[in-house]
Amino acid sequence: MTRVLRRVNRVLLGLAGLLLVVVGGAVLAAAVDLPVPSWWPWSGPSDVLLSTADRQRWRDESWWWPVVIAVLGIVVLLALWWLLVQFRRARLREVLVDTRDGEAAVLRGRTLESVLEADATSQDGVARAKVALTGRRTAPRSRIALLLEPHASPGDVLSALSGRSLAHARTSTGLSALPTEARLRAVKHRARRVA
Repeated sequence: MTRVLRRVNRVLLGLAGLLLVVVGGAVLAAAVDLPVPSWWPWSGPSDVLLSTADRQRWRDESWWWPVVIAVLGIVVLLALWWLLVQFRRARLREVLVDTRDGEAAVLRGRTLESVLEADATSQDGVARAKVALTGRRTAPRSRIALLLEPHASPGDVLSALSGRSLAHARTSTGLSALPTEARLRAVKHRARRVA
């Protein structure tokens, strides 16, 4: 499903970009008085987008401007929604677990995320952990953000994370690999005074 949405998104972006380039190029060509096709509505730099007759055609109709404003408002809202969707990273909803009997089980992505978070948080020196699964259900990837205590050693925390938490996750799900991106941040604390 995600793959199909990604393809539809790319096709729509490509078509919108192509349309904007063609229309913008044609308007620019007309503005600098280059030859344009005979069917093109603007043929020179002195032409306007809407003539006086076009602007006043629906002036007496009370429904016209509310409909135009509503349609343009919907277009703007859809464009904003599409823009916001671009920044949202798709989280993995489920992971396919090989049960080694020819069948497969499905594990909810949120469940695996919460187990990884709890396991990482239980390590010495980790104040908080946040996990997000991405990728495909047969080949998941994880992003882990760790908030470290002031006394924590980043090397030790990463060793424990890969040797314990991620190893448990790989073993329990039957995955041969679980590529992980870890981001470490330290807890802000006041400096101690030494007397």
